[in-house]
Amino acid sequence: MPDGDPAPIVVENDGLRIAALDWGGEGEPLVILHPTGFCAGFFDPLARRLRDKFRPIGVDLRGHGGTDSPDPAHPFTYPKMALDVLALLDHLGVSSWSSLGESGGGGVSVLVDRERPGAVRKMVLCEAIAFDLERVVQTPAGPRGGGNFMADIARKRRPVWPDRETVRASYAARPPLDALAPEFLDAYVRWGFVDRPDGQVELACPPEDEARMFEISADEDGAKAAFAHLTSLSCDAVVLAGLSSNLPTAWFNAQAERAGAPFVGIDGGHFFLHEDLDRAEALVREHLAA
Repeated sequence: MPDGDPAPIVVENDGLRIAALDWGGEGEPLVILHPTGFCAGFFDPLARRLRDKFRPIGVDLRGHGGTDSPDPAHPFTYPKMALDVLALLDHLGVSSWSSLGESGGGGVSVLVDRERPGAVRKMVLCEAIAFDLERVVQTPAGPRGGGNFMADIARKRRPVWPDRETVRASYAARPPLDALAPEFLDAYVRWGFVDRPDGQVELACPPEDEARMFEISADEDGAKAAFAHLTSLSCDAVVLAGLSSNLPTAWFNAQAERAGAPFVGIDGGHFFLHEDLDRAEALVREHLAA
């Protein structure tokens, strides 16, 4: 592995191989859960910077990165993914940690606390998908009848590309990934794609799995379950949201109010955490200070 790369970890849970990256370090474990459609390696530039104070551990959620995709016998739900995270941490002997969850990973972070109350010391939620989804306006039609705009978009994503250079050039030229800091875009292109035998590269999170993740957010075992648990969080939390996000700020104000947590608005969009590496580092250090 290149110098400074995280150690890959794989455990089995619920019949699936669950993958993670462990960046090492002597400090408090920091469990990082990525947005829908991404992977643990998306945080590589940030995790490298935090090793002086934390031991960053990023888990690939079901169907993402190096983790297996679930079949109908292994539900694609937030509670199931929370148990995957705990199985990985038990394997590593990690009994207490802080948590950084972004978007879909934020919703799963909340349910990790539900499944293991008292284990999380502090939680940073970055535009976490943890709210009452009856507020979400969906498209009139979709694969599940009710429609889901984000799932429809995900299913249209191009899964196979000639090479990573072509991927990077395309993503850097159009939203939403054109807003990413170059370091984070490079990390996603590296870790978010797998090499194919024919020399091309393919998304590590298949479009169908990304779509399924968006769809479960509208189910009882998705964002609604995470929102319900906010009143019972066993740890201190802070809710961060991008002030120019495509998601309404009011949703995240409601999260903060429900959790009894401070709300902090950040200049930027839904992926504000990945728009500026220096700022991301400062935010984590500030809000996870002992």
